Amino acid sequence: MVVTNLVVLPAVILFLVLCLHFIIKIVKFRKHANLHLPPGSLGWPIVGETFDFMRTCLDGSMLRFIKERMDKYDSRVFKTSVFGNPIIVFCGAAGNKFLFSNENKNVQVWWPSSVRKLLRLSLVTKVGDEAKMVRRLLMSFLNAETLRNYLPKMDSIAQRHLDKHWEGKEQVHVYPIVQLYTFELACCLFLSIEDSIQIAKLSLKFDEFLKGIIGFPINIPGTRFHRAMKAASAIRKEIKMILKKRKVDLEEKRASPTQDLLSHMLVTSDTNGRFMTEMEIIDNILLLLFAGHDTSRSVLSLVMNYLGQLPEVYENVLKEQLEISQGKEAGHFLQWEDVQKMKYSWNVASEVMRLSPPVGGAYREAIKDFTYADYNIPKGWKLHWSTGSSHMDPTLFSNPEIFDASRFEGAGPTPFSYVPFGGGPRMCLGQEFARLEILVFMHYIVKRFKWDLVNPNEKFRYDPMLEPEKGLALRLHRCHF
Repeated sequence: MVVTNLVVLPAVILFLVLCLHFIIKIVKFRKHANLHLPPGSLGWPIVGETFDFMRTCLDGSMLRFIKERMDKYDSRVFKTSVFGNPIIVFCGAAGNKFLFSNENKNVQVWWPSSVRKLLRLSLVTKVGDEAKMVRRLLMSFLNAETLRNYLPKMDSIAQRHLDKHWEGKEQVHVYPIVQLYTFELACCLFLSIEDSIQIAKLSLKFDEFLKGIIGFPINIPGTRFHRAMKAASAIRKEIKMILKKRKVDLEEKRASPTQDLLSHMLVTSDTNGRFMTEMEIIDNILLLLFAGHDTSRSVLSLVMNYLGQLPEVYENVLKEQLEISQGKEAGHFLQWEDVQKMKYSWNVASEVMRLSPPVGGAYREAIKDFTYADYNIPKGWKLHWSTGSSHMDPTLFSNPEIFDASRFEGAGPTPFSYVPFGGGPRMCLGQEFARLEILVFMHYIVKRFKWDLVNPNEKFRYDPMLEPEKGLALRLHRCHF
């Protein structure tokens, strides 16, 4: 009986806290009742429209949740409630433009409580000048000029990955295998971890971490969030041990200040001469390990899926990559100039991300009262922008459901219409890193293999990244070039 009470009591307390949280939200909402708020529904008490939202995510059609409400209420903006928060959703390129252009003016970054609790002191939770300083420091490592020095390492990891996990196989499951490539790459460039056993153990922890990052922050045994918190704690412990050793190695000249991101963060100060604390470094490394491999794993799985469905696109990618290989001596790594020639391949990857963005959008918070589309947006309200609402807009992309890589030729899409990496001051830090790891992988995979989809109708679902339900099984056919 005592044990049962100890298990039930935290759940009861949590339920009461959620009820109180909801009551506070409703009181705030009623305070704004006389304002001309965007139309929409806040759904059920506490849960709002969360279950409808999650159902469309797991069905692979997050955009349906957005589109149904755009059609029902207003195609520009509407209100809803998910994960315990009333939220105003900004739609289309105009919505993107407004939110991206008003950072630190009318809005600032915000994430659900689960994200904030898991990513703690990282850039994700920083706002204003503090966010600018942290971003500037991280970008001094993640910019194109610095990353080009790590291209040979990316190349060798990609080739080693294919040798170990793809060669000699008749069938593979792409999603779990590609994670080994993207995570090894992130571990190597950010922490100089090259031990495959250590990488595999960390990778399993990140799977637990990822599954609990978006949702109700219910930290009791058996919940996704509880498992994610435990995983985050274990990952931080591992990073801390590496950090402690690296400090000693730097002092004793056994490590280089330019060795990887960790060294860079330890030796680089902001413009005021302040260095990050150990916990800030650990939390930002955690963020970048997570963001640096999970989204790319999703994109590469989607690329493999589309190339398996569209043989003519595969052939055009192969043609471009073979032309780049001509004249290169066997065993020579890709050079920066080679990657810049992969224009068609990147257009293909870009079209994949337009049709199937790996991340469904992001969040902001109103930091003052303002109006948008003739509606009142009160200070404190949470805001959301959706990638799909502009990506699938027929006024921005003709026949948006059709795969057409030529959309990205010349000047490319209209500004603020194509946003897989976000936009404005909060644009994804790892955009160039992702471009390199995706293109290097595409270069070698198409030259080595052709493939058939075992299940051409396999669904992709958001959980929280876009992923294949059954891992995306392929039948491989070895090429000889």
